[in-house]
Amino acid sequence: MQEERRLAVLRAIVQDYVETREPVGSKTLVERHRLGVSPATIRNDMAALEEEGLITQPHTSAGRVPTDAGYRLFVDRLTAIKPMSAGERRAIATFLDGAVDLDDVVQRSVRLLAQLTHQVAIVQYPTLSGSTVRHVELVAIAPSRLLVVLILSTGRVEQRLVEVPADQPAPSEDELADLRRQMLGLVSGARIADAVASLRGLPETISPAQQEVAGQLVEALVEAMSDHRSEGRVAVGGTANLARFGDSFDSSLKPLLEALEEHVVLLKLLGEAGASPAVTVRIGAEGPLQELSSTSVVASGYGPGSDALAALGIVGPTRMDYPGTIAAVRAVARYVSAILNET
Repeated sequence: MQEERRLAVLRAIVQDYVETREPVGSKTLVERHRLGVSPATIRNDMAALEEEGLITQPHTSAGRVPTDAGYRLFVDRLTAIKPMSAGERRAIATFLDGAVDLDDVVQRSVRLLAQLTHQVAIVQYPTLSGSTVRHVELVAIAPSRLLVVLILSTGRVEQRLVEVPADQPAPSEDELADLRRQMLGLVSGARIADAVASLRGLPETISPAQQEVAGQLVEALVEAMSDHRSEGRVAVGGTANLARFGDSFDSSLKPLLEALEEHVVLLKLLGEAGASPAVTVRIGAEGPLQELSSTSVVASGYGPGSDALAALGIVGPTRMDYPGTIAAVRAVARYVSAILNET
C-alpha cells in the first residue's frame, strides 16, 4: 500500500513537472491531485522518494523534480499508454496514405512524428540487406531496349534499362515472359543475399541464343539489389522544436544539435529499436552518448509483417510526455508498417 501510494506521488510529480516545467512542492500535490492522504504523509513520501534517488531538490526551499531513475520507474510502471484520439488516427492514416513511394513515406513520417510529439523526429530508411523480393517485371520498351523493375518488401522500387547488343536477337514477348517467370521463381520472397546467389545461376539454364541477354538482365537486377543509397540514411524533422525546451538541456543543447547532423550518431540513438516492433525508451545516461545525457529517446522498429527493417522515433529532453510520446511513436510505426505491407 505504501509503495503504491509513493508511486502515485511520483506519477503526480512527473506529470506536474512535465506540464509546468517548475519543481513540484507538497502543497501543489495536495491542491492538484486527490491522493487521499494528508499533506504530512505526502511530505514523508517525497522524502522517501528523494532518499531512493527518484526525485531531487534542485535548489534549497524549492520543490522536487524527477531524476532519470524516477522517469525510468514512471515509464516502467505505466498502467496505460495515452490512446490516440479518433481524429488523430484519421489524420495519421490520411497523411501517410497519400505517400507515393518509399522516400515520400519516410519524409511524411518524420514530419508527422515531429508534429504529434513536438520533439525532434528521426526515421531510418529501410536497409536492403533486410528486404525480400516482392516482384520482378521485365518490359520491352523498344526493339532493343528492356526495362527491369524490382519491387522490394520495403516498398522500394528500382528500375534499370538494358540495351540488347545489335548482334543479338531481342527476346520475343513469350521469351521475356518466360524469363520473368523463371526469375520470379528464383527470387520471390527471398532475402537479397539469397536472391542474388540464385540469380547468378540463371543464364546457364537459358537457351544459348538468349544467354547473353539473360546475363545482362541478371546483372541489372543484381546491381539494383546491391544499391546502397539508403544504407545508413536517416531523415530528421522538427529540429526547431528544441527551442521550446532550451532550458531543459543545460549545456547539452550544442552537442545535440551537432549530433543531429551526423547520421551515424542518429543511428546509435535509435539503437536496438530497429530489431523489434516494440517501443523502447532510453532515458538520460541510458543512451549511447554521455554528452546527450539530458535527452531521452523513444523509438520503435517498423517493417512489413512481424519483421522490423528499420527504426523511427523521437529525441527530446528527459522531461517529456512519455505516455503521449510512446503512443505517437507506436501508432506511426504501425501505420508505416501497414503501408509497406500493402505496397
